[in-house]
Amino acid sequence: MTLLLDQTQLEVVLSPIERAAAFHRENIRVARDTIAKVQLTDDAWTWLRGVPSPGTHLPGVLAAGSWKSASGLDFVLIRRRKPSVVIDLDGDADFQRLIFTTRHGLALTQALRLPVSTELADVSDIAGSAASPDRPRQRPVIRPRPA
Repeated sequence: MTLLLDQTQLEVVLSPIERAAAFHRENIRVARDTIAKVQLTDDAWTWLRGVPSPGTHLPGVLAAGSWKSASGLDFVLIRRRKPSVVIDLDGDADFQRLIFTTRHGLALTQALRLPVSTELADVSDIAGSAASPDRPRQRPVIRPRPA
């Protein structure tokens, strides 16, 4: 899975295997202004709600596809217990929430705060090119020696 972002949309590019597991033929595209909240999590399984409709569910291993619940429709792509991102959407025509496993969750949150060009670019490239704020220097921790 690759995350692409421009001024108007976030695109989740699915690999052929991910498309098959999710029963989804096209990439997921959401307008940038429908993204209400982005949260990072170490366990995306706790955010899963509803039942696959259609989708693949192997508990603790893989959850992929559309998940239907009383709250609406979510798109999920969760692999094992790896760092993930939860994106709440407000006003999107297809989904209320996106939940997917990615090692680029922090880069995504940083990139969503930055102005980007009109061309699609990989999220990790956008966040990596931004100037990071200087962190204050931390004092070393001094521990007493054992007796």
